Amino acid sequence: MQSDINFSHWKSPYGELILGDYDDRLCMCDWLYRKMRPTIDRRIQSFLGVGFIENTTPIIVETINQLTQYFEGERKEFNIPLMLVGSDFQRLVWEELLKIPYGETDTYMGLSKKIGNEKAIRAVASANGANALSILVPCHRIIGSNGKLVGYAGGIHAKSKLLKMENPTMNAQLDLFNDF
Repeated sequence: MQSDINFSHWKSPYGELILGDYDDRLCMCDWLYRKMRPTIDRRIQSFLGVGFIENTTPIIVETINQLTQYFEGERKEFNIPLMLVGSDFQRLVWEELLKIPYGETDTYMGLSKKIGNEKAIRAVASANGANALSILVPCHRIIGSNGKLVGYAGGIHAKSKLLKMENPTMNAQLDLFNDF
């Protein structure tokens, strides 16, 4: 295993991302300027017992290539090897997020039911917010039960743009329920 997490910054069309590779698996694809940035970074460092070093790797280059294809409408699924770094519960939630198809959405309640704990809505929301693999682990596809866009590390505007890009017919629905 390597001694540090290799990371690089990349400016996506919707905001700057930090991409991290550890042991030839992507462990970070997260919004650089999110409020929880220090907390997320400390969690990943603590779980892996390593630090960060700025360095571009083949995994990071491939991630940028696939994200570019995604933003250009040429890719609907990613095939990057991922490392989900978090508690067992967080990983359970993130693995369920991976099952939400491109262009579709779910709710915190729906996600809670899918993991078999309908009462875990707040814990599911917290795990969703702790996701360090934005876009690839599609936490942007979770909306409120009332159809409103709620919480997103990249900001509600980025979430709205991602959902509209993935499903252009969703534009009218999102505009009905959300004030941007």
